[in-house]
Amino acid sequence: MTELKKNRKGRWDLPLFLMLLPMMALFLVVSVYPFLWVVKYVFYDYNGFAAYPVGLDNFKRIFTNDPIYWKSVIHTFEYAFLKLVLTMPVSLVTAVLLNQKLRGKSFFRILFFIPTVISSAIYSLIFFFIYSPYNGILNNLLLGGGLIKAPVDWLGNPAIAMISVVIVALWGAFGNYMILFLAGLQSIPQDVYESGDMDGASRVQSFFHITLPMLGPVLKVVLLLAITTALKDYQSVMVLTGGGPRDRTQVMFLYVYQLMFGNENATAAQLQIGYGATAGLVSAVIIGIATFIFLNLSKKLDEVY
Repeated sequence: MTELKKNRKGRWDLPLFLMLLPMMALFLVVSVYPFLWVVKYVFYDYNGFAAYPVGLDNFKRIFTNDPIYWKSVIHTFEYAFLKLVLTMPVSLVTAVLLNQKLRGKSFFRILFFIPTVISSAIYSLIFFFIYSPYNGILNNLLLGGGLIKAPVDWLGNPAIAMISVVIVALWGAFGNYMILFLAGLQSIPQDVYESGDMDGASRVQSFFHITLPMLGPVLKVVLLLAITTALKDYQSVMVLTGGGPRDRTQVMFLYVYQLMFGNENATAAQLQIGYGATAGLVSAVIIGIATFIFLNLSKKLDEVY
């Protein structure tokens, strides 16, 4: 028996390594190498053509002389908070409704999931035209219904620009989390609900005392995905506002993108790739800290309950 195990181990080691090799190579190329490249250029003033060593000057600048970056950090957490507050309840309630015995529920599942397979740049561009202050559908409907007296600049008004962007993010994201919640709901045994019915529990009581507790592990995973995704979002903001008006919707990774790749007004000589790499590294650390805090809080809640 010992010989058989040794033979099996010796026979499967090489095929197993060969199967893992493509994944390992891809990981090195698309993850490890870019990370090492970023770490290298945080110590340089680099614009894509010439690199000049600057030591820790990039770090000094970001921590002492860049208020725009720290505003973008605050806006990122504001955006993430609003997105979570809106997306999680909508996704969960939609999943609960579509988990019932309803006619046409498969159609609605597909309908709500479709936005997640569309590029965020495309649906953001669609909403850009919907939000247009003078010929957008939204203003025309509100004006026609007498709900507003003058067109609203949804993306150009600092007071409402962030919530306008978050609504677009909600539309694009809730279908994905809805599917994850549906998978979790379908794993809950029906016997538990039948026992609750026999004890006289209402649907609301069943939701809070059966569904939510048994959905806890899935909810934790979905929240982790939602938090990390929201903190890294920038595509919709880039298409809708470009970080404006007056940096009101500027978020971390949009700022990093603009430093490293510029905008419509930047020339190649104005690119700040070295400083952008520093901002990207600091942003990654901030997201790592936020993720660590969430994981520790969720672990403590598991111990309590």
